Amino acid sequence: MNDTIAAISTSLGIGSISIIRISGEESLKIVNKIFKGKDLEKCESHTINYGYIVDNNEKIDEVLVSIMLAPKSFTRENVVEINCHGGIASTNKILELLLLNGCRLAEPGEFSKRAYLNGRIDLVEAEAIMSLIEAETESKRKLAIEQLSGNVSKMIKELRKKLADIESNIRVNIDYPEYEDIEVMTINMLKTRLKNVKQEISKILKESSNGSLIEKGIKTSIIGKPNVGKSSLLNLLLNKEKAIVTSIQGTTRDTVEGNIIINGILYKLIDTAGIRKTSDIVENIGVKKSIELIDNSDLILLIFDNNLEINEDEYKVLEHIKNKNCIIVINKIDLPKKINKEILKKYSKNIIEISTYTKTGIEELKDEMLKIFNLENIETKSLNYLSSSRSIAILKECETIINDIYDGIEKNMPIDMIEIDLNNLFEKLGEITGDTYDEELIDHMFANFCLGK
Repeated sequence: MNDTIAAISTSLGIGSISIIRISGEESLKIVNKIFKGKDLEKCESHTINYGYIVDNNEKIDEVLVSIMLAPKSFTRENVVEINCHGGIASTNKILELLLLNGCRLAEPGEFSKRAYLNGRIDLVEAEAIMSLIEAETESKRKLAIEQLSGNVSKMIKELRKKLADIESNIRVNIDYPEYEDIEVMTINMLKTRLKNVKQEISKILKESSNGSLIEKGIKTSIIGKPNVGKSSLLNLLLNKEKAIVTSIQGTTRDTVEGNIIINGILYKLIDTAGIRKTSDIVENIGVKKSIELIDNSDLILLIFDNNLEINEDEYKVLEHIKNKNCIIVINKIDLPKKINKEILKKYSKNIIEISTYTKTGIEELKDEMLKIFNLENIETKSLNYLSSSRSIAILKECETIINDIYDGIEKNMPIDMIEIDLNNLFEKLGEITGDTYDEELIDHMFANFCLGK
């Protein structure tokens, strides 16, 4: 990190403004070589300076140059940002001049990586930056901002502090048993303190399931036999004719997908092939995909025809959706009722009656799609939880470790052995924020960032 990096931080194309970002000890010196205006090395931090970028006295572009001196910058290094006109040719020319005069082209995410390595942000905050850039919904934006503020990292750091206090107490008891004024860490005391840590980890994991759904969107499969109204429901939810609707069974042979946002939550809808026995090879592949999606979806909308009795294929699907997030949707309530609703209640308490023909019950279905994940009041909820798959996976490992510690206590393992497991838990929690990290993992994570971020 001793060199000076540069990259274009805005989308390359025709626009009013482009920004080229430079970070490193030599930032001001290098930009000064191609800047005609004030001496940037004599300018105060956090100032904007007018002038021209020049190449052998030829004016390349009229620019504004922002200066942010270390350590009060995003990377905690000297940072210069050149605001030029948004033409492709002028933007690329300025970057070319910077590279010729001593800068190195930044790798994807290298500015954020330097901010992390220099202690400006932790890994949770780094992931939040990328989430904020990619945010498609208001709830995802709010979640990213909450993580970027440091509140989520603070929860993890507080857990680590509690573990450090327990460890240090045990270590003093082991190494300095003669100190009578030091509290003796008994097994019962250890259990009590660990119980508190365990409860907090479980609470964060439970709440973070919502964070993960907000982050990636809720994968929602529309399942049912042919002609129950799956494609009609997809079209109604999307408010456009995405799927072909006919009275011919087997019209939908492959999945049809589309996204909707309900109360700030992204739902990734998948209309599937009708589930039935068929000799058609292509349709049969679609049916198999539909069955697979039941296991791979966050939410299932299982549709039945109000005007028909439940058949053998539908009973098999009902057995398959047990213990899954499923809403049973009874369609065609504008027709005479033949379905036995009491049977359906044995498989799910979430039952909504609709008519895709009269458009009845669609809003009630949307409300139920929020309620099943307890997301109906997301606007007023605290979003202090983890959302990345990486962080949640690590926290689940921590939950396993603490359960192993409990087992060790019950089996009367020596306290110094338990202290080793506690240290392992402490280190594992540190991986979430990056207080402890694997260099290869860090490189991989930041490589997925945008160039210039």
